Amino acid sequence: MKGKIIVAGIVIVAALIFGMVSFVESNIEYVDFSKAEHIAKKVQVKGKWNKDKESVFNAEKSQFSFYMVDDNNRECKVVLDGAKPNNFELATEIVVKGKLQDGYFHASEILTKCPSKYEGDGEAVKKTI
Repeated sequence: MKGKIIVAGIVIVAALIFGMVSFVESNIEYVDFSKAEHIAKKVQVKGKWNKDKESVFNAEKSQFSFYMVDDNNRECKVVLDGAKPNNFELATEIVVKGKLQDGYFHASEILTKCPSKYEGDGEAVKKTI
């Protein structure tokens, strides 16, 4: 009977440790490009697409690259292994997830925030009040 309790306790402790380690590793923090240079793990950087510089899709390598300016006005080249996200041209903000290495940001995922078609004109709402 005591053996079963000890084994159950060990299983519970192991599951808790595994859960804590998984949570810490999956926790991706928001940083800017300057901080991303000094962090070895995956991070998120929020910013805007620099439309003045070229964005390119390389079909041979299946890579999409563009330039992004973070919230502190630092510009960095972003390279995504994959195709350009849908509605990329309409995005008002972009969040890239990945690591900054070799002078550019290696993105594993890109999230775009597009203007909502349901947002109304603020002035029109004020006139009705």
